Amino acid sequence: MAFKMKKAGVKQIIAELNKASKTHKGQADRLGKMISSDSSPLKGKISGPCKTAAKSKFDVWPSAYASGWGVRCTKAGGPGKMGKKKK
Repeated sequence: MAFKMKKAGVKQIIAELNKASKTHKGQADRLGKMISSDSSPLKGKISGPCKTAAKSKFDVWPSAYASGWGVRCTKAGGPGKMGKKKK
């Protein structure tokens, strides 16, 4: 999902999909798993050091490019680890 939704809204969508056809029930199951997992996009935030590095790297904050860079930086483990491959 490219946008943040509250859990109550997502749970309502899951309930509606469960009432629909078998195809939509599968979608509801996947959404339910995504909400319950720790890697859910509903729980993600940009870490402080990465946000500071993004603000210094890009002229405009917030912007799509700066936010995307901040998320990648957070997933990499911090600004010092950006661009380095995991072994």
